[in-house]
Amino acid sequence: MPPDSDEIGGLAGWAVGLMETIGGPGAGLAVFLENLFPPIPSEVILPLAGFAARVGHLSLVEAVVWTTVGSVLGAWVLYAAGAWLGHDRVRTLITKIPLLEVEDVDKTTAWFAKHGNKAVFFGRMVPLFRSFISLPAGTERMNFALFTVLTLTGSLIWNGLFIGAGYLLGANWQRVEPYSAVFQYIVIALVVFFVIRFIVKRIRRTRTA
Repeated sequence: MPPDSDEIGGLAGWAVGLMETIGGPGAGLAVFLENLFPPIPSEVILPLAGFAARVGHLSLVEAVVWTTVGSVLGAWVLYAAGAWLGHDRVRTLITKIPLLEVEDVDKTTAWFAKHGNKAVFFGRMVPLFRSFISLPAGTERMNFALFTVLTLTGSLIWNGLFIGAGYLLGANWQRVEPYSAVFQYIVIALVVFFVIRFIVKRIRRTRTA
């Protein structure tokens, strides 16, 4: 039997409770919320969904389909938020944030115009970026059908890998998490490094000016 929500604490336990209560749709809802609130760990939800499929609480196809539907719906919400903000509003907001300049928005826009398709597709397989990449896609009004296809395929690969691992590992499904956690820590460390580097360079440039 998969562990119940009392055996796993915090947000992961809450997600497990959803799966215990409503099965596949619960896994989809948990992944949908994970897109909006990244602290909910998909690295726990997905392998657990695979284990639940192995013991017969839902089929493997249901697990993959429902979690992918949750991923796409969550991405749509963030895309809509980015579209509501819009490019011009983002430019205005940037001018009010210390150390950031309007040219930073222009550079980001140019980069997204060139690499946006790859960013959305591969971003679905990278912690943190999995959620946030939808915002600039909406802000820059990326073709919605293309955005949906890229999100669907990228999420299908990510979800399928973790659900498949949970299915194959069975009762040892939780062994997936340490490996994914290392990947997440690497991503976070890189983000922190580049943010600090940007801040230091911008402060130096401001002092020189």
